[in-house]
Parts: sequence; structure tokens; C-alpha cells
Amino acid sequence: MTIKTLVRGISKRLGFLLSLSFLLFCTSCATSRRAAGTSSAVVGAQPRELGAIAWNRSFDDALEHARKRNKPLLVLFQEVPGCGTCTDYGDKVLSHPLIVDAVETLFVPVAIYNNIEGDDERVLKMFDEPAWNNPVVRIMTADKRPLAPRVADEYTVGQLAEAILAARVAQNREIPAYLSTLAEEQAAPNNHLETATLAMHCFWEGESALGDVPGILSTRAGFVGKDEVVEVTFDRDRIDYASIIKKAQSLDCASRVYTRDDGQQREASQIVSSNAVRSDERIRPDKDPKYYLSQTPYRYVPMVELQAMRINHAIHEKGDVDGLLSPSQLRLLELVQRFPDAGWESAIGSTDIVAAWKKAEVVSRTFAEQESRRRRHARMMSGD
Repeated sequence: MTIKTLVRGISKRLGFLLSLSFLLFCTSCATSRRAAGTSSAVVGAQPRELGAIAWNRSFDDALEHARKRNKPLLVLFQEVPGCGTCTDYGDKVLSHPLIVDAVETLFVPVAIYNNIEGDDERVLKMFDEPAWNNPVVRIMTADKRPLAPRVADEYTVGQLAEAILAARVAQNREIPAYLSTLAEEQAAPNNHLETATLAMHCFWEGESALGDVPGILSTRAGFVGKDEVVEVTFDRDRIDYASIIKKAQSLDCASRVYTRDDGQQREASQIVSSNAVRSDERIRPDKDPKYYLSQTPYRYVPMVELQAMRINHAIHEKGDVDGLLSPSQLRLLELVQRFPDAGWESAIGSTDIVAAWKKAEVVSRTFAEQESRRRRHARMMSGD
């Protein structure tokens, strides 16, 4: 075999693997559009109001696909172009990676514009939806039977996730772990959240152990004074402060409890006695948050906080990590594992999963372009 033939073969194989990996990462939208048929799907530059979901644009075609694929319909009634509420809904809710995965894999999505004539207007009247309105989502069977309450007025990830969950329950269908995790995290009202600061012998192990406690929504490892601590945020509707301390004791994660107000001090003192310490000192974060997660390629996959907390625990306990990820997260993980030197950024601690996801997409595109240039250079050097 000549050097020229060898270089050509390597270049072709590298190009094939790169293209395959990149397509795997972006396949959800393409799959939806192929299934819907390009004549009835949103193509080209998608309006901001529609987010990142691959929508059908023909209600009748969507009904037919729903029947054939035995899937329910998720119908978005949206003003396009629309007001700030409409674009925000597209940017923040309909672009949330876990919402995108849930809508595209569990439903046949169809977008109906509420401000144009023709077929869209016909469907709008069919469901008695107002024209020129803020976003509305209806989830239904292929025979138009509602599966969840009409989603309107509250334009949040939590409200849509709750409706998707209700639709799955109504049909007695399996609920993916990523979806239930998202719904659980979003369901806790901010005014019902509380923190507990717990000292222990090792905050890496403690953060893992506490990450499996129902009702705890997030964990943060760090220091108060010289003590290693984990600060947990929990939903008071699901677990109270005293129960947090008792559970932490059973996990050997409450050698000392730093209390943040007089009420916490009274409760903690009854459980840990003199090891309850009243303190307003802020936690100094550990340089390796979510330690077990941070030592793996999973750190490059954007996640919601509750998901990251549970995956950190699952990694430490050698549990089913991949079962907690969505389809697109799994595709990104595969790309990260195949091309570890592409310049991925750790997503741990990111508070905006949509922005973190866009960064990962930029890295994948940039790497694809670089590899394409390398392949062209290799072909030039080989004289091909």
C-alpha cells in the first residue's frame, strides 16, 4: 500500500466518523423533519418563537403521523412573528434541551400560527383559540382527546413539563427519568425552598450521599471555617429541616450543623445538641464541585441542577448514569467520548442550560470545521 493510498483511506475514515458523530448530536431535529415530510415541517431559519423544536406545520399531516406512530400530538398555538412573551417562550422554554427532547421523542409536535389566515386559522377555530394571542399548548390523542390541561398564562418550563408529565400518566406510558427530574426541580416554589449547612469528614462523599435524599434539590460542597460542609437546598413541602438533619446523621454527614437563623438553631440543637452552631459565615465553595461528576466526560454535558446532583451520586455508587440522561444528552456524551480533545467546556455549575447547550453546539461545529480543513489539507498533500 502506498503512502498516498494510506493517507486517502485515513482521511476518508476520519471524515466519516466525524460526520457520523456530528449527525448523531443533531439528529433529533432531522429525524422529526424526515418523519413529518419537508413539505409540512418548519424548514430553513426557524423563528425564535418556535424555539429549537422541529415542528410540523400541517395539523392534518401531524394527525396522520400521530396515528401511524401511536403517539399523541403536542400542538403549539403561537404568534409568529410575536411579542416579547412569544419570543421569550421560544428562547427559554421551547429551547430548553430537556423540553426539546421530550416534545420531539414523546409526541408529534405541530405549530399553528395564530395570526395568519388559511389552514392555521381553520385549526385555530377548531379549538376555539383566540387569534393574536400569547403561546398556548394543547396535548391530545390522535382523535383530539385532551391528555393534559391547556397550557396558557404561565409561560415557564415547569408548567410545560408538568403538562407533558400529566399526558404520559394519562396514557399510562413510561416517564423518562430526565423528564421526571426536570418536572420535580421545576415544581418547587422558590418561597418553599430552604438550605441546611452540614459538616462532615469528607464533603465529596457527603455531597454524593445527600444527593440521593428525596426532597433535596441541589447540593454545594465547600468550607465553613475549617470544616468541610455540604449546603443542601430542599423543598419544605417534601422534607422538613429536622428530617434533613436526621437523615444526614444516618449518612454520617452531620458532625456539626451550621444554622442560619434562630429557628434552625432551636431545631438543630434538639437533634445534635452542642454540635448546632449559629453562624452567618458563607460557604466557601470547593474548587471541584460535584467531584465524582467532574472526574468524568459527563461534566461536559449540560444538565439541570437536580440531574447533575443525582448523576454525581450515581457515578460514585456505580449506578445507572446514562438512564438519567435525555436522548440528546446521550448523543452529546458520545461525541465527547469520541473526540475528547475538541475543546469542550465543563458545564458543572452552569445555571442556564440553554446557554450551556448552545456553547456545546458551537464547540461541535467548530471542531467539525477544523477537521474538515484538516481533511482538505491531507487530500492536497496526498495529491488527490
